[in-house]
Amino acid sequence: MGRLREEDFEVLRGPLESGRQSPGSLGAILFITVFLQALVFLLEYFMVGPNTVFPYKEKIIEIHLYFTVALIILSLVFAIPIVYRKFDRIQYLVSILVSQNLLSFSLFICALFLIGEDTGGEVVSAEKLLKVTYLILSCGFLVFFATCIRFYILLKKGHYRKGSKKDQIRGQLEKNTTLLIFPAVVFGLIIVLIMQYVVRVMPEFNIDSVLIITIGIGLFFVMLFVLPEQLVILYCKYKYKSFNFNERGYLYSVGDQMLKRKRGKKLSKEIRS
Repeated sequence: MGRLREEDFEVLRGPLESGRQSPGSLGAILFITVFLQALVFLLEYFMVGPNTVFPYKEKIIEIHLYFTVALIILSLVFAIPIVYRKFDRIQYLVSILVSQNLLSFSLFICALFLIGEDTGGEVVSAEKLLKVTYLILSCGFLVFFATCIRFYILLKKGHYRKGSKKDQIRGQLEKNTTLLIFPAVVFGLIIVLIMQYVVRVMPEFNIDSVLIITIGIGLFFVMLFVLPEQLVILYCKYKYKSFNFNERGYLYSVGDQMLKRKRGKKLSKEIRS
């Protein structure tokens, strides 16, 4: 990342420029997720947790409870305007953790618990449940690692510079759904292969449970695919002023930062002379 310049990340300012990821928008979203996180955890605890034989389920639920409560408190804090205007970088970090917790961790845990559901008949052994977990986590790591490598290569090639092909694609993404076909096919193949193994492991085939398991695992992979971009934007927020908002809610421009750098260089030359 050190060899890359600010211009190489400029396309990533798109969600900030449009206002979708402005501090005000994130503040409203964080406030809504307070209730959503609580709801999903209650479903995990009362509806899925009691009927599973998944190993270490009590410890998993306990750790997830502490993590969720901490995020709920942080969500409430960073939904307050006077707070997020001064600490928009930390707010963005919290939003990453909340999105991963709500759409990835929580549903992934529910999916694992449903695989080990005790329906009164034959249940999946702890050994098989752990094998399924390791398989999914290994695939998830490969998705995340491959996405990071691909993302870095695209940055090096200048695909995220303003006016690049990537910039045009991102602008047309919401209008042209065919651009999503390739990643959808890849994720679909991974999920199908995993679900084939899961169905063989489960002693009783329950279409409702399998559907929820598929959604949970699918969102787990999707969020891992999105995570590298979230982390790069967070990196840019700490390194470049143009990825941040002032206290009035306006995004700093790239030109302002470049002008500030030029003035700094000019001042240092005058001091030396």
